[in-house]
Amino acid sequence: MSSAIPSGATTVPTDSDAAGNGHQSVDDLSRSLQRFNWPDYMVFVMMLISCIFIGIYFGYKDHQKHKNRKTARRDSEALDYLVGGRKMSVFPVSVSLVARCAYDLKFKIGFDHFLRLLQLDLRNISAGNLDGNLRVRYAVLLHRVCDSSHGIRNALHILAGFSRFADNICLRVSGVNIHVITPIVCLVCIFYTSVGGLKAVVWTDVIQTTVMVGAMIIVIVKGTMDVGGLGVVIERNSAGQRLEKPIFDLDPTARNTFWNLFIGGAFFWTSTNATNQNMIQRYLSLPTLKAARRALILFLFGTTAVLSLCCYNGLLIYAMHHDCDPLSTGLAKAKDQLVPLLVMEVLAIYPGLAGLFVAGIFSAALSSLSTALNSLSAIVLEDFCKPFVKKPLTEFQVRYLMRASVLVFGTIAVILVVVVEKMGAVLQLSMSLGPVTLGPLFGLFIMGMFFPRINGTCAIIGAAGGLLTMSYIVIRSQISIALGEITFAEKPVTVEGCAYDFTPLNKTITFPTDGADSHVEKSLHHVSFLYYTLIGSMVPTIIGYLCAVIKSFTVGYRPEELDIDPLLLAPFLRKYQKPSKTAHMAEVIHEFETKDVQL
Repeated sequence: MSSAIPSGATTVPTDSDAAGNGHQSVDDLSRSLQRFNWPDYMVFVMMLISCIFIGIYFGYKDHQKHKNRKTARRDSEALDYLVGGRKMSVFPVSVSLVARCAYDLKFKIGFDHFLRLLQLDLRNISAGNLDGNLRVRYAVLLHRVCDSSHGIRNALHILAGFSRFADNICLRVSGVNIHVITPIVCLVCIFYTSVGGLKAVVWTDVIQTTVMVGAMIIVIVKGTMDVGGLGVVIERNSAGQRLEKPIFDLDPTARNTFWNLFIGGAFFWTSTNATNQNMIQRYLSLPTLKAARRALILFLFGTTAVLSLCCYNGLLIYAMHHDCDPLSTGLAKAKDQLVPLLVMEVLAIYPGLAGLFVAGIFSAALSSLSTALNSLSAIVLEDFCKPFVKKPLTEFQVRYLMRASVLVFGTIAVILVVVVEKMGAVLQLSMSLGPVTLGPLFGLFIMGMFFPRINGTCAIIGAAGGLLTMSYIVIRSQISIALGEITFAEKPVTVEGCAYDFTPLNKTITFPTDGADSHVEKSLHHVSFLYYTLIGSMVPTIIGYLCAVIKSFTVGYRPEELDIDPLLLAPFLRKYQKPSKTAHMAEVIHEFETKDVQL
């Protein structure tokens, strides 16, 4: 069905009537909500200063340790900078893992979004059972190419999202232009990341996550009280179709169903937690495999709690605006402004609390950005420098190479803040290309751990097939969305209860019942985005396996190709594999346990 925003409602008077009826206009209301005073600035600045001091502390501490050490261990500088010397504690690392969980608060998609919490259990169990095999047993170059490209794309995605969301936060809450505050925040992030390394990143994550969660809890408690209590929140969301039963449809083209979320989401989050550069660095920062598994368990509970708070925040937004949609009236210019709008309506009269919220939001952005910069320094060192130098790099060269990488990529981040908002559809397409590399990268791990007969050549062919398949699906789906061939359902909204004057938007809001036009013939690119990682990992595996079968019947295998260390395979397959003559993995495990592992 379709519902047009009413143009003749009493809450939408003309401009000539506005002066005489005493109603506040939407522009006046928007300006009145921008109450960022000196206590708010003070709270925000204190958060930035604390990050700077953490970077200085760990940078000075590591410098003194290397200065006083008479004999440097192999790659000790890189070990301390990239993985904290593998002496990090479980709690700060688990909190840092939680800090990676970016949240997007919307109130027009319904309760099925909350079902994504079900993916957490399976993803952490799966990742926790990976037996420490952090490298694929073959085609290391291919693995590094995929991992590097995915890491760089991920960093650009973070920068783009940071710029877009920061723009809405700054304009809605503080009124400060993004081109003023965002470069300052980026420079602070560059400083403590380049000086302190992973230790500074992890401990700033702890402070930033505490601030972020604290700000969310304050908003939730005060907002719930203002609405009238938890019962009112639930009642209004139920009436507005935000709380509804899960959809158990097996249609793979449906956007959000129980099975799509559970099956597709399990593959996505397992691949993210088990193969992602940012996650692996934090696992390696812990002293033992047991400690890494404990961190994953804490990460499960922490992420579940944070996502639950985010979901409830979305319910609270709708409860406060159930009869006056701020997007339809123009009070909020974009969905990213809904949360800042809630904060200013709830906390604006309390000095410092709005600043605490802004500090919390920017803390989440800083956490993602600092993680990306630290990971990129590892990628530059391991993938673009070490393979191409004749002599091993000295500790001095490693030290300044990694810090220079952070400075270069950080400078690019500051520049992107200025240009990213003008990239339009090109930016949207680039942000959607993540599954193109994520799925095939996960497929490499699947082939390496579960299929001993798939050698490097077959893995390359399989990964290439996966990249081509996912490129077609993602790009074709984005084109269809831009052309209106693929549409998604949004929950109904109303403006009948608005108490301020606004100019109605000249648009008709359509709410299809199944998330897409039922008469449109479905193709491969219509599949739900939740299945992208599943498809991207299965296609390379199938192609690689078929290639291995063909190879076995045609040219056969050389003896060295069948000499595979059982420790490189999944635990249940090791008893079927003959012991290797070389036993490379035993040496890697020894280095891992003695903390003398090379990244």
